[in-house]
Amino acid sequence: MANTLKAGLEEMNRFSIDLVQEAGKEALNYYGKGRTRAVFDQSLVTEAELRLTDYFQEQLHHQFPDHLAFSSSQISNEYSHDEKRYLWIFDPIDGVDNFQAGIPIWGMSLALLENFWPILGIFFMPATGDLFHAQADKKAYWGKKEIQVSSKENVDDESLLLTFSRFHRQYQCEFPGKIRNLGCTAAHICYVAKGRADAAIIANESYQDLAATRVIIEAAGGKICKMDGSKFHLGDYIEGGRINEHLLVASSKNIDQVLAYLK
Repeated sequence: MANTLKAGLEEMNRFSIDLVQEAGKEALNYYGKGRTRAVFDQSLVTEAELRLTDYFQEQLHHQFPDHLAFSSSQISNEYSHDEKRYLWIFDPIDGVDNFQAGIPIWGMSLALLENFWPILGIFFMPATGDLFHAQADKKAYWGKKEIQVSSKENVDDESLLLTFSRFHRQYQCEFPGKIRNLGCTAAHICYVAKGRADAAIIANESYQDLAATRVIIEAAGGKICKMDGSKFHLGDYIEGGRINEHLLVASSKNIDQVLAYLK
């Protein structure tokens, strides 16, 4: 990769796609190799996350040495007109239980901000080869194919709601369609963006978890909102910490319908 101090958005987009695909090859060296009897193999996940993060930082420094990598402990509130206005947010593994168990629904995400404004987001699933990507205020894609949220105006018995693992303990639900937990929040959001699921309820996330898929879902015509239907501002969490409230991901026209089935 050539060392470039200044680059257009298209070059940065190409760099980000190449990076996650190459990082995905590295991740597959660890995929499904957790201890058989372990419910969660922390040592495997930690080793994989550290290696992938190191790879990301090496490539970023080589290609864009003056760009910044996200660290919640080092967020600056100052705007800049130099290369430091670019901030990259890398999440090495979303869906760690699936990753260590050899279940293919997991992936890695990469987002880019310019002076705190999101400008692109990438989510890649190495085990399946699925690549979701978007630039802010432009179209969203699955590979080279444009994607959009479902155009259905009504929730029915053919609708699909994706949820987090303890959803059934916290909600009384009369949703008329299918309810599934696939074990990977980023994949859930991208499936809504692709129109394969009508909505997703997500929990226990962070800014780093959602930075990339927020760009994808909005480019596909959807949104992330609070469970009362009000606006959710991800930027409020850029300085770190968990997002304690549950969130709904859906097309704007389906939000009220989905919420009506939940208590």
